[in-house]
Amino acid sequence: MEFLAKFNPFTMGGIWMFLILLVSVYTFTLIVERMYTLWFRYKISANQVLNQILSFVDANNYSRAIEVCNARQNHPLAVVLKAGLMKANKNDIEVKRALEQAMLKAEAQIQKRTPYLATLANVATLLGLLGTIFGLIMAFEGVEMASAAKKQEVLARGISVAMGTTAFGLIVAIPTTIAHAIITARQNSIITTIEDAAMTLFSYISSKNRKAARH
Repeated sequence: MEFLAKFNPFTMGGIWMFLILLVSVYTFTLIVERMYTLWFRYKISANQVLNQILSFVDANNYSRAIEVCNARQNHPLAVVLKAGLMKANKNDIEVKRALEQAMLKAEAQIQKRTPYLATLANVATLLGLLGTIFGLIMAFEGVEMASAAKKQEVLARGISVAMGTTAFGLIVAIPTTIAHAIITARQNSIITTIEDAAMTLFSYISSKNRKAARH
């Protein structure tokens, strides 16, 4: 606890601390943006939306089904389902291709910038290790050149830089790694939900078109 009370990145570690601090600021901003997008902007009752669309498709009212998607046009689920509805009068291959293409774009949008978090966690750790190396170099060079009375002080300062940068790098990297795992899990959940809805819509349209062709 005494270490934490004295821990000050602005006085321990010099430039390396400031570099890690910059990484932490960007990381925090990215985490907030991703969480806001995935937990609030992309919050939707997928079953409710899908049931609305299927009820209109069942009534051959594709324009109303598309309107349901247009009302949520910024959500990837609505974008994917709309792509399938726009090709509903085509054969199964074209409907499926439209859904798959829209799904690829939706996945890219949902996963946007998240891989940076893993990289930033590594960068924070590596900057901490680099600060450690320079701190040890400073310590041993200082000990070599310092007088006998100053050697202990110089060595302590160098080790303080070395350990401080490592600690600060890990303080940034560990929460970033945890946030990356949580955000990735949320992304995968959203993608799975959209894929299931897309397959349900495809099966429904395909079945309806086959019935219409027999009559």
